[in-house]
Amino acid sequence: MGEENCTTMTEFILLGLSDVPELRVFLSLLFLLIYGVTVLGNLGMTALIQVSSRLHTPMYFFLSHLSFVDFCYSTVIVPKMLSNMLGKENTISFLGCLVQFYLFCTCVVTEVFLLAVMAYDRFVAICNPLLYMVTMSRTLCVELVSGCYLCGAVCSLIHLCLALEIPSYRSNVINHFFCDLPPLLSLACSDVSVNELVVFIVATSIEIITFVIVLTSYLLILITILRMSSAAGRHKAFSTCASHLTAIVVFKGTVLFTYCRPSSGSSTDTDKVASVFYTIVIPMLNPLIYSLRNRDVKEALRKVLGSKLLSEKLFS
Repeated sequence: MGEENCTTMTEFILLGLSDVPELRVFLSLLFLLIYGVTVLGNLGMTALIQVSSRLHTPMYFFLSHLSFVDFCYSTVIVPKMLSNMLGKENTISFLGCLVQFYLFCTCVVTEVFLLAVMAYDRFVAICNPLLYMVTMSRTLCVELVSGCYLCGAVCSLIHLCLALEIPSYRSNVINHFFCDLPPLLSLACSDVSVNELVVFIVATSIEIITFVIVLTSYLLILITILRMSSAAGRHKAFSTCASHLTAIVVFKGTVLFTYCRPSSGSSTDTDKVASVFYTIVIPMLNPLIYSLRNRDVKEALRKVLGSKLLSEKLFS
């Protein structure tokens, strides 16, 4: 591509998922429904944890932040995507594109670390139950969550600074439904091998670090569970970890597939499907996974709804 075709950009065009009008309408309605469930589920989970005293434990403190992060990165992506799919224009400003990427990347990295912290929390709860509330003090929980947000912000800032160094692009058409970094780098006129290498190194390093934490925690948990003499105790321990393991496998699997492989081996359509899964579907699934498989959450929800109905009857 010749240098004369390169220019600085003030806006980008997002091609989205499909250019077929009927399919765009169907996908818009589907994603609007999913986003509604996502907002209701995640904000509802956060509110329930705040108002229910029985959920004021370290595990649910981390879960409330996981729900908040799921809500945030879904909100960063979906409303703009729906606007582009339903409207005549599907553009996004250069600044808006970079802000969307930065916020999205911050939320994703934060969630990866949060899931690792939650694995450590389960390890302490099951392997050292008598010291659980002492070890997982309020101060430590706040520090761990703050560390997750800080890691997300710093990692995203590294990618953002490198992206800002790109002087020009050969096209302003991004073959994606949001401003993700790989499709943006594919449009650069200059050599972006350093950017691609940093994306691969940072993503892989984060995956390895968090995977080691999760694997070590659950290996120790498994050893502890197998040593339990009570079948009821083993069942309770397994059920406590099942929701978290499900969330980890689904989320980390798609992130690993999308970012921890060489760009030469990637397919645009495959990347779009994976991106839909972890930006739109997973934020909806997480509150369902944790609520449907969690007796404490269901009991707290029943109690809150019961007290609300009672108050309405008293004051009606």
